[in-house]
Amino acid sequence: MLRVSELKLPLDHPADALPAALVARLGIAPAELTGWEIVRRANDARRKSAIQMVYSVDAAVADEAAVLARFAGDPHVRPRPDTAYRFVARAPAGWGGPRPVVIGAGPCGLFAGLILAQMGFRPIIVDRGKVVRERTKDTWGLWRRGVLEPESNVQFGEGGAGTFSDGKLWSQIKDPRFLGRKVLAEFVKAGAPPEILVEAHPHIGTFRLVTMVESMRATIEALGGEYRFGRRVEDIDVAVATDGTRQVRGLHFHDGGYLAADHVVLAVGHSARDTFHMLHDRGVHVEAKPFSIGVRIEHPQSWIDRARFGACAGHPDLGAAAYSLSHHCANGRTVYSFCMCPGGRVVAATSEEGRVATNGMSQYSRAEFNANSGLVVGIDPARDYPGHPLAGIALQRHWESRAFVAGGGTYAAPGQRVGDFLAGRPSEALGKVVPSYKPGVRPTDLAGCLPDYAVAALREALPVFGRQIGGYDHPDAVMTGVETRTSSPVRITRGRDFQSLNTARLFPAGEGAGYAGGILSAAVDGIKVAEAVALSLLAAR
Repeated sequence: MLRVSELKLPLDHPADALPAALVARLGIAPAELTGWEIVRRANDARRKSAIQMVYSVDAAVADEAAVLARFAGDPHVRPRPDTAYRFVARAPAGWGGPRPVVIGAGPCGLFAGLILAQMGFRPIIVDRGKVVRERTKDTWGLWRRGVLEPESNVQFGEGGAGTFSDGKLWSQIKDPRFLGRKVLAEFVKAGAPPEILVEAHPHIGTFRLVTMVESMRATIEALGGEYRFGRRVEDIDVAVATDGTRQVRGLHFHDGGYLAADHVVLAVGHSARDTFHMLHDRGVHVEAKPFSIGVRIEHPQSWIDRARFGACAGHPDLGAAAYSLSHHCANGRTVYSFCMCPGGRVVAATSEEGRVATNGMSQYSRAEFNANSGLVVGIDPARDYPGHPLAGIALQRHWESRAFVAGGGTYAAPGQRVGDFLAGRPSEALGKVVPSYKPGVRPTDLAGCLPDYAVAALREALPVFGRQIGGYDHPDAVMTGVETRTSSPVRITRGRDFQSLNTARLFPAGEGAGYAGGILSAAVDGIKVAEAVALSLLAAR
């Protein structure tokens, strides 16, 4: 088959327009097109008066060789790529060797465990939190009643932080092996809508993610894998040889339990701060990593729809509009939108008592009133938190604690109207934009909850973004603080074999280890690490 890309049609084109466009593009007779399948669908809204749908299509034609010869060198007409996933190894039947252990049941740990189970290695997956439905109840307890469960919340538990998000399933990672396609295919098997295999910017939403995570757990268990929830890793057992080489031997749990393990995947997520401290204390190589800090900003979704789609706002084929913004400031900082959630809500995302952190989420329908996005400022260790590998954690905690106090000490969040923020005055009340954050928003001055350089950068960027998206800097738009969990503040460094630089058979993985950002890239990294673990297990026999 052929892969034909960049086929553009009007927004309201009839169903038969696509095969007709294929025939015209390839210069063949209609009878020579023997089959076709959409593999990617996007929209091009750069001209709001003439929005187009953009397709990539796999086409079967009568004389494929002749068509390819005619389009030699054209990147938009080429053979269909082979996107099938192939396992790099298989455990011998009845594998009786060491069982690999995966710490963390988020997207990275989930796919590491799934791939290891599919290869026959019967992994053990441990997680400090609870199964996803119990965890969901605990999370709602914070949102509705202001009661935080430190081991079961937005960050910790089955499904990881991605469970309470927009469920975005795209990434800018280089993926020559189409591992992302494997991730999407497994999600569809677990109950995700098949459209995620086609949409250019697929998403799932929290409610669907819950049932999918449960389905994938059942698959792993049916293949011989095992889950152990409520098991926080308190320490790791590392053997040190006379020549100084180090190798992981097992895990100590908070309840006094011990699990022997000589192949360990470390997929703990970006908020496992106590684990980062423990690893550093045990001599595992950890270094500080850049991340970002800022706020969540909310607008009525209808404002964003009109700004992006004009008169076509509300069209069912377009859905809720998203945006991506970036501005380089005079003080050398970059302000950008992060984790934009159309038709969603801002949520409490803290995992530590006495601190407030925000995130965004939405359901598959993206049907709630507000659009929200992180509006964050890039920071880096050399300039902003030098001197210690874990200094970024201390920085996060400092501003989250300030936000907790500014919000009134009840897990309510500090909030401010954009107009007041730009004028440098505290907000005494909110305007026409009603914030979605629960357990509540307290009007105040966000300048006391962020570093001065971040405040200056945000004040410069907001009017710029207002010129790009009408109403973005509207005085009544609401900013809620603070957004500090954009990515891990550390990198647990690893080599080409995916093992820790100085601790053999410890495999740092995913977002917490500094090697991913978001559900899809974390899941892809989980696959890569699982493959490395499998090869190491077989080599060690």
